[in-house]
Amino acid sequence: MSRFRNAVSARDNHIFTLRLVCGMLFVALLTASTGWMLAPRNLTIHNPPDLRSGSTKKWWEVPPSTVYSFAFYIFQQLNAWPKDGEVDYPAKIAQMSPFLTPACQDFLNKDAEFRTNSGELKDRVRVVYEIPKRGYSSKSVEIKSEDEWVARLDLVADEYYHTEPVKRAMVRYPIKVIRWEGDPERNPFGLAMDCYDGVPQRLEAMPVQAPEKKTGVFQ
Repeated sequence: MSRFRNAVSARDNHIFTLRLVCGMLFVALLTASTGWMLAPRNLTIHNPPDLRSGSTKKWWEVPPSTVYSFAFYIFQQLNAWPKDGEVDYPAKIAQMSPFLTPACQDFLNKDAEFRTNSGELKDRVRVVYEIPKRGYSSKSVEIKSEDEWVARLDLVADEYYHTEPVKRAMVRYPIKVIRWEGDPERNPFGLAMDCYDGVPQRLEAMPVQAPEKKTGVFQ
């Protein structure tokens, strides 16, 4: 009789052990599922453009080359007025707003208003591009901190009135860039342009072929 009782007791103990293990597995599964749900869906990792040799770096560090290319892309887009600057300039500011800090967007909107009231934008076509042989170098980006940089862009700014060229200037623009972890759907770069870190420096000026009015703050 005792043999049957021992068998039943052993069976009950085994069942209890299995239930305990199942409970522990359930807790482990719940913990893993919670961690998976809380993990970020996307990570923005900045890779330097030259990958011929391997490199080791922290994933949240932003290479200076990425800062430079971001600053150049946003600034070039802001200054791309294909038909009429009076319409194109404000439209570009609105279009690129996810990549601008609120202070910079306000600065650009005031500049657009000033230049419109001065008659500088009506029927103006504008484009900017890099000065040949003055593209990115190790001195093009100043690292202020791990979240703030200054990109120096040496660019040519061409303006036309309809089809007539009226302005060509070679300018160094000190563009301030900051880390901007806002809306990754609208700004996948995780960076934002904070306008100028000083006064743009005229490198070389070309004579215009038609008189123009006084320029605004956003050259």
